[in-house]
Amino acid sequence: MITISIVDDEAKLRQSIATFVNGSPGFKCVSSYGSAEAALNSLPSEKPDVVLMDINLGEMSGIECVAKLKEQAPDMQILMLTVYEDTEKIFHALAAGANGYLLKRSSPTKLLAAIREVRGGGSPMTSSIARKVVASFQKQKPAANAAGERAGQLSPREQAVLDGLAKGWTYKQLASELDISIDTIRTYIRRIYEKLHVQSRTEAVAKYLRN
Repeated sequence: MITISIVDDEAKLRQSIATFVNGSPGFKCVSSYGSAEAALNSLPSEKPDVVLMDINLGEMSGIECVAKLKEQAPDMQILMLTVYEDTEKIFHALAAGANGYLLKRSSPTKLLAAIREVRGGGSPMTSSIARKVVASFQKQKPAANAAGERAGQLSPREQAVLDGLAKGWTYKQLASELDISIDTIRTYIRRIYEKLHVQSRTEAVAKYLRN
């Protein structure tokens, strides 16, 4: 049984997601919160398997909530579930420690699949988000090191995995297409997320210096 907690400021949406989750075999919604503050008070001790986190929560954003939750419970698995798909929010959420990024318009089937992936150590990403990440890496021109490698750039295999995600492929499809195991796919995606974290921090510093 995968236990879920929902953090979203829309009560009707929380109820809708909770009803769907509870009606799906193998899933159970154990709690829901309408604000980041309420979630921070309970989630670290509650320890659900996966937290579904919105970004726009009012006074404290979901991105801030992720960062604070990760400080208190580093192993907590958090899947962003939001309407926002601009690059800055994506990168800030991932840099804060989010384990995946899904858009609210995703189908119920994809939501359950993403929850399973996060619980299993994966880092699911909506295909449109993956396309933005691909574009972001393509715009990067980091300096080469002594070995001629470019820091933060994707390896050919990581690029192939990300391109597949951008096409909407599942982990199973990626594994079949690239002739590697699903666990290896998860490893490549974790590496991509790590590079996204580094890229986000680098851009934040650059923006600070420009201002």
